[in-house]
Amino acid sequence: MAQQCPLIFRQVDATVVRINTLFVMSAVVGFLISQSVIILLLLSADFLLRLYGYKHISPVHNLSLLIQQKFSFPSKMEDAGAKRLAAFFGVGFTIAMVLFYFIKLHWAVEAIAAVYLSCAALELLFGYCIACKIYYIAKKIHPKRFV
Repeated sequence: MAQQCPLIFRQVDATVVRINTLFVMSAVVGFLISQSVIILLLLSADFLLRLYGYKHISPVHNLSLLIQQKFSFPSKMEDAGAKRLAAFFGVGFTIAMVLFYFIKLHWAVEAIAAVYLSCAALELLFGYCIACKIYYIAKKIHPKRFV
């Protein structure tokens, strides 16, 4: 985790978060293939459940835990700040895709999905968090807002 990431001094299992990311990426690809906006609505709801403390009823989180346990993937604890920030970005991306889908700007949906999948792939494969870089730049521009 880079030093410019927001810290909230609460730990999460980065392995579970990466499995979550794989499910999220799969859902976005599933949406792009099927054009079923229900997938994005369910994904947004799941993000919100996880963000606001209801992980225990999040299907994505519960499936990720099950996979981690089933395959005995090791736990890697990290500060939850960066993961939480990335989840807020994820909600923003999915809601933007839903809005552009409903106003029939399919090129915008595909562009947002491409950026979203790229950011998620960087996190999944390399543990590189674009949200942390954006946070760092925003903090430089508006230091009083990000204390």
